[in-house]
Amino acid sequence: MAMGLSTIKIYVNGVGRGKETAIRSLAACGLTITEIHDVTPIPHNGCRPPKKPR
Repeated sequence: MAMGLSTIKIYVNGVGRGKETAIRSLAACGLTITEIHDVTPIPHNGCRPPKKPR
């Protein structure tokens, strides 16, 4: 790459299909991926969700 990067660590956040697509595109650019961490916050029965409208 132009900045001299060859190996990267990836931290992804959120849900959806876009995460996998982004990781594949970085790998296709010739970057070596050493780690992939999913840092999406998952509640462990924390706050009560709001009431749903009828």
